[in-house]
Amino acid sequence: MQSKDATTAFLFKLWPWIEANKKRVIIGTGISAAAIFLFSFFSWQHEQNEIAAGRALTQLAVSIPSNASADQMAGAYLKIAGDYPGTPGGRRAWLQGAAALFAAGKFADAQAQFQKYLDAHPDGDFSASAALGVAASLEALGKLDLAIGAYQRVVKGFSDVVVVNTAKFALARIAEQQGKFTDALNFYENITRSAPGSVLAQEAGMRAMELKTKSVSATSDTGKP
Repeated sequence: MQSKDATTAFLFKLWPWIEANKKRVIIGTGISAAAIFLFSFFSWQHEQNEIAAGRALTQLAVSIPSNASADQMAGAYLKIAGDYPGTPGGRRAWLQGAAALFAAGKFADAQAQFQKYLDAHPDGDFSASAALGVAASLEALGKLDLAIGAYQRVVKGFSDVVVVNTAKFALARIAEQQGKFTDALNFYENITRSAPGSVLAQEAGMRAMELKTKSVSATSDTGKP
């Protein structure tokens, strides 16, 4: 009863202010209602776009011809990315389109798409993969110095273990090609420690063993009279 009386007393005191500021109250209420409506509408629209993007990706997966070229697949994926920007499905399609360009041998175009994605979503769910795509594209283009720098940025800038170890493996492979066997061995052994039991760790372990065998063989041959 006391609570009801207190509420009544409060409203009684507030009423003169409402009467004096009736116009402002009506306008303020209208603005609030409009804001709530717009927020609800855009939230609903965003959800619908996400659903539509997912459906478009699924439809593409089941309808694309088995003999479609990587170039055609890239175009289809990038169209979905353009139709549904800002959605998880659109972002996945963007990366898949860039990967398809890479598979088609269009490394410069692939690098451009991976970089655009990375610039637009530097901290997104797929940013590490996009950064790795940039590095791999640069390597495929024969720009090894730039590729090494890009791979190193992946290693230092991201926490996705699979992506980081893939970048380390690429750095080890490049170091091995350049005759920097100690650097290569360090990368391979680091991978085996950070992801024991994984396929990549097993491959890195075999590469490390081969390097050690070559090193022992070279030392033995050098020591011969």
